Amino acid sequence: MDEKMSKLPKMIVLLGPTGAGKTDWSLRFAKKFSGEIIGADSRQMYKKMNIGTAKPAGEWRRAGLKKLYVVDDIPHYMTDIIDPGKAFSVAEFRNSAIKCAKSIHKAGHIPMLVGGTGLYISSVVDNLHIPRIEPNKQLRKSLEEKSLDELCNLLERMDFETVQNIDKKNKRRLIRALEVCILSGESFSKQQQKGEALFDFLQIGVDVSREELYRRLDARVDTMMKLGLLKEVELLLKQKYAWHLPSMSGVGYRQFQAYFEGTETLDRCIELLKRDTRRFARRQMTWFRRNKDIRWCKTYEEAEALIEKFLSE
Repeated sequence: MDEKMSKLPKMIVLLGPTGAGKTDWSLRFAKKFSGEIIGADSRQMYKKMNIGTAKPAGEWRRAGLKKLYVVDDIPHYMTDIIDPGKAFSVAEFRNSAIKCAKSIHKAGHIPMLVGGTGLYISSVVDNLHIPRIEPNKQLRKSLEEKSLDELCNLLERMDFETVQNIDKKNKRRLIRALEVCILSGESFSKQQQKGEALFDFLQIGVDVSREELYRRLDARVDTMMKLGLLKEVELLLKQKYAWHLPSMSGVGYRQFQAYFEGTETLDRCIELLKRDTRRFARRQMTWFRRNKDIRWCKTYEEAEALIEKFLSE
């Protein structure tokens, strides 16, 4: 191991596509290795959005002067913290996650970054310095008038790397990517400057075959419907959370817009949710497969052995 890296505090990263089984593994690891979890999921950060985001069921508990979101007695940070009406940038996530990790380490525990949002994970692992570009209402309004295809084509010309990984059905994200490119004069991907490593990382990926993953995802959507996903979406709409919001435009919510507007059947919306969830998982894997530092594990035991070795070094 690099001597400089060995002197840094250690952090475990557990990643993989949605539905791979990260939550179960992370809780077991946290209990065995005295870990605390920092969520790296851009959707599970939102309050009131539990079923559609597959947020691990937990409760808020007071711990001294602060409150913690606790799942099975394991503290979770960066989960259930943002109102659905607000946005949360990658730069904000990076700063907050690093602050949490340092606090966890100072308390004598192992910080564990767990999730499937590739850019969130990269912002911490690569210590990305992301320039803050303020929203421009006039520019957004002009871009809003364009179709998804037009936005994709424009972004492809300006930032080919970003367009390969972005959700091309998510108009809000396309507009934001273009906004950053246009206002800064540089592609978003080029602006992500790597900084000095702050932690010694072990990155573990949950390796599930595509066939098995798709089977799990379809079954999970069926379970979400039984748990009351439709009611969850309805309650959010009643609280005036609009479809254009970052929270409502994600997979698990936007697929029901046509149903609530009376232009599509519920069965068709469920079918679209399953399809879009599978596509989302594919995009996640495309992102992660580019990272050669990830150790892919098919079994929990395999991953556990890697962690034991890593923490003993």
